[in-house]
Amino acid sequence: MARELRRLLIDPARLGGDLALNAEESRYLTRVLRYGNGDRFAVVDGAGRLWSAVLLDRRTARLEQPPGQPLEAVAAAAPALTLAVAMPRLDGDVVVRMACELGVDRLQPLLAERGTGGIQAGRTERWTAILREASEQCERLWLPELGEAVQAQEWLAQPWPGLALIATSRRQELPRLCELLGPWADSLSAPLASQGVKLAIGPEGGWSPNEEERAIAAGWQAVDLGPRILRTSTAAVAGLGQISAWRAARWGC
Repeated sequence: MARELRRLLIDPARLGGDLALNAEESRYLTRVLRYGNGDRFAVVDGAGRLWSAVLLDRRTARLEQPPGQPLEAVAAAAPALTLAVAMPRLDGDVVVRMACELGVDRLQPLLAERGTGGIQAGRTERWTAILREASEQCERLWLPELGEAVQAQEWLAQPWPGLALIATSRRQELPRLCELLGPWADSLSAPLASQGVKLAIGPEGGWSPNEEERAIAAGWQAVDLGPRILRTSTAAVAGLGQISAWRAARWGC
């Protein structure tokens, strides 16, 4: 039944008793979906829980289950997937939306030495809104986390106990990402799986030697995404798509 209901993402702190809808939520339900009084929809909290709800009027809805007794509750996917990207100026919104649809758990914007010069004003707020909209659209129960933009060389220099992958090009004899995931999965222990997987995608101009060297020194595994040179947005989607499909096949999430 839950999958038959259109979804609305509501912050957990607002749940309980009658739910006061803000202007955007009211517009979505009554003008986009054309719902009226008595129509039912699903409420999700972005933390793995779902309730059914009924629209009382244009500004008010009511949960059909108590807040502490959701209709559906799922644990966070494991291993968690983190996508770190030197966000492109033109295609950043596309990367955010597609990463959410592909199951990313954390999105980390990076400021690379050969990047586009920083994150534009208001972009973080826009990406937050896109993640919320995409989560509703693709019907996921966990809202991805969006990190604050950080310097790539500092972030890549941090050791990672799980699997840390840095996509690069123009280097000979690198393992293909699709070839690396299978053997790694077969050797996983439960504690290691819980640490998750990170994939770092560089800017259009590629990683600087300093960034690559610091990543390799910290234990990152350099990987090749294929025989062609990809744009940042294409590489992010291609790499994350492979990891997401591998996780689904291996762990069913």
